[in-house]
Amino acid sequence: MGLPQIDIAFRSRSVTAIKRSAMGIVALILRDETNLAANSVVTIKSVEDLQTADWTAENLDYINKTLLGTPSKVVVLKIGEQAVLNDELKKLGSIKFNYAAMPEATEDEAETLVTWIKGKRLNDKKTYKLVVANQVADDEGVINFTTTGIKVGTKAYTTQEYTARLAGIFAGLPFTRSSTYFVLPEVTEIEESDTPNEDIDDGQLILINDGEKIKIGRGVNSLTTLTGEKNGAWQKIKILEVMDMITDDVRDTFDEHYVGKYINIYDNQILFIIAVNAYLKGLAAQQILDPSYTNVSFIDADAQRLEWETVGTDTTDWTDQQVRETSFGSKVILGGQVKIADAMEDLRFNILSAGAA
Repeated sequence: MGLPQIDIAFRSRSVTAIKRSAMGIVALILRDETNLAANSVVTIKSVEDLQTADWTAENLDYINKTLLGTPSKVVVLKIGEQAVLNDELKKLGSIKFNYAAMPEATEDEAETLVTWIKGKRLNDKKTYKLVVANQVADDEGVINFTTTGIKVGTKAYTTQEYTARLAGIFAGLPFTRSSTYFVLPEVTEIEESDTPNEDIDDGQLILINDGEKIKIGRGVNSLTTLTGEKNGAWQKIKILEVMDMITDDVRDTFDEHYVGKYINIYDNQILFIIAVNAYLKGLAAQQILDPSYTNVSFIDADAQRLEWETVGTDTTDWTDQQVRETSFGSKVILGGQVKIADAMEDLRFNILSAGAA
């Protein structure tokens, strides 16, 4: 009878992709001992959920700044003044979120957060992302914010303090736009970079002043080392967000509807691939993926052949199709190709002027 639950789940995920993209979750780490014993993890969906008596004035401000970006919710991990961040991060690992920030992190704590996020993405395959100040992380999961001299009216903010605001922006943006040139109307002053293009190329997220508005220069993360697997597309926050969504959707649907419920044979793998490809087609219909590109998944014959050869099986005489049809243990070994639709950010407009008559 096929895999109807998977078909339905993938169809639902593709239809709701844009809506879900504008409903990201921010995790804030705040040192605050106000009612700490009773409220170590607090979920806030709007300013109406804020209880003034539960927070210091500074932390109330950070939460409000985060909510300006309209994330679906802010999950605050409250820790004591003397708490060791490494110990508290164990709690953060059990919280579902998209972007994290710690507005009053010390330099050592910022480094700890970078290391933690890198490890979670690499080893645990989490799609967490971090907004942090002045950290040359060279990693797609870390957004390195470097603008200084930030003022909102007469109130000054450090670069690290304003990471909360940026995390809220990134979590609240839909796939239909990037954060490039996103205006921060509350910011009245910044110290402008003398070398904005070089800063962006170095993996720094900066604010710029166009003479009228202060806005994000370009929505980039800290990745600067490009490889065959990670090209320039990986440097863009918008593109990575789609990559992470697809990763989560495919993995979560597989875990919920497939693991342990179907025998691992070729026919069942093909049914799963058909469902994944229908999901990718749905994303292309919404222009999240480029509809003119062939966005598909498939059994990775080369990788599956390698698995068999690793255990001593000679596959020299096997055709690629034979490899595909010979599943390996409990593993479903897939490959794929997609082209994520980028936002319009650069314009080249050459105008030829007619000569004088």
